[in-house]
Amino acid sequence: MSQTVVLVGTRKGCFVLESDEDRRDWNVRGPYCEGWPVYHAVHDAQTGAIYAAAASEWHGAGVWRSTDLGETWELSSEGLSYEDDGGQKLSKVSGLTVAHGRILAGAENAGIFESRDGAKTWSLLSTLEGMPGREGWNDPKNQPPGHLGLPAILPHPDDASHFWAVVQGIGIFETTDDGASWTPRNKGLRADWPLEDPEVGYCVHKLVMSPVDTQRRYQQNHVGMHRSDDGGMSWTEITEGLPTEFGFAAATHPHDKETFYVIPLDPGHGRVMPEGKAAVWRTRDAGSSWERLHQGLPQRDAHLGVLREGMAIDARDTPGLYFGTSTGQVFASVDEGDSWTEIASYLPAISSVEVAVLD
Repeated sequence: MSQTVVLVGTRKGCFVLESDEDRRDWNVRGPYCEGWPVYHAVHDAQTGAIYAAAASEWHGAGVWRSTDLGETWELSSEGLSYEDDGGQKLSKVSGLTVAHGRILAGAENAGIFESRDGAKTWSLLSTLEGMPGREGWNDPKNQPPGHLGLPAILPHPDDASHFWAVVQGIGIFETTDDGASWTPRNKGLRADWPLEDPEVGYCVHKLVMSPVDTQRRYQQNHVGMHRSDDGGMSWTEITEGLPTEFGFAAATHPHDKETFYVIPLDPGHGRVMPEGKAAVWRTRDAGSSWERLHQGLPQRDAHLGVLREGMAIDARDTPGLYFGTSTGQVFASVDEGDSWTEIASYLPAISSVEVAVLD
C-alpha cells in the first residue's frame, strides 16, 4: 500500500504528516530543522530526499536535507552566497524546485542557485542580469515587508534548460538556455499602479502548469487570476465569479487541464479569507465559471490566511487537496475539494505545503 506524505514548512521548523492511500488518518511528526523558519519544503521523487529552504536571523540562510523522510537532517549553506556579485547579500532561500537531477533555489536578493549533489553544495546560476529594471530589484525602498526576492521556479518537464522564474513584484521570466538569457512573459497581465516599463512590474503570486498540457498555465496574481493557453506567452484574466481578485495559493488538477483551484483573500491589510468563512474555489472550465468549496471548513470567525506555497494537490486517481493556514491548521480533501477535514492543528504559522505519494 502506498503512503501519502505532506510536508509543512512553518515559522518554527518543518513538519511531516503521513497517511496511507485512503488519506483518512494522519500522523504528525516534527518540528524538524532545529526550529528554523522554513519557507518551502519539497520532496525529491527520484532520490526520496526532503529539502527545506530556511533562513534564521541568527544563523543566516541555508537548505536542510533529510534522506530518511525527516528522521535525521543536515544543513548546508556552502556556495549560497553573492560575495563575488556586485555586493548583493543573500538574506533567505525562499523557494525550492527539484527537477532533472538537480535542485534549484530561488533567493532574496533575487537570484537562482543550483545544486547537483543533493543540496550539499551550491553554485550561483543566474541573477537575471539584463532584464528591464534589474538594477532596482534589490533596493530596499522598492520592497514590501517580508520580501522574498525570487520565490518560485517552474521547470519544463522535458527540458532541463527550459524553466520560468517568478520575481516578486516584477513578474515572470523565461529561459530556454539554462539561465544564460531571459525573456519577460507578462503580456496581458494587469497592474493597478504605474509601470515604468510595460514588460515588467507585475505582482505574480503563484504560477502553475497543467501536468497534461504544458501550454496551459494558471496564475494567482495580486490583481486577478489568469490563464495562458500558449505556454505563458500571453495571459487572459479569469477573475469574474470570484469574491476577490487577490490571493496567493493556487493548484492545477493533475489529470484535467480545465480544473484549477485558488484561495481568494481579502486584498486589504488583513489578507484573510473573506467574511471569516473558509473556502477554496474551483473551476472546471478553465475559469469561465467558479464554485465555492466549503463543506467541512469553518464558516464562522475563520480569519485564515494562506500563503503562495500553502496549497498542494496529489496525483492519485482521485486527487487529494491540502492547504495550510497562517494560524497553523492543515486541511485536506480526498474528493477533489468537495469536502474537507482538518488533519493538523496548532502548528506554527505555515509557509508551505507540499505532497508526495510514495510507493
